[in-house]
Amino acid sequence: MTTDRRCVMVRVTGHVQGVGFRDWTVRQARGLDLDGWVSNEADGSVKALVCGSDRAVSAMLEAFMQGPEPARVTDVLWTHAGDDGQSGFRIAP
Repeated sequence: MTTDRRCVMVRVTGHVQGVGFRDWTVRQARGLDLDGWVSNEADGSVKALVCGSDRAVSAMLEAFMQGPEPARVTDVLWTHAGDDGQSGFRIAP
């Protein structure tokens, strides 16, 4: 674990369900060597816990602003979060 490891809880809103957003998030996060999870929320948003190096987390936050085609992201909100200690990145139920 590096000293610059950080975790953020992210909520992405817009047209982000039913467009492959979770699968895209897993691919992006694994490519950045991030740990965490992503899930669909009942309100139509996508929620994710993202943990890793400061640089990788920042890159993932930027990627969330675009999302995959045909997603239409309207907002990305994030807050600092605790590290749940999990390794790897997955889709949560």
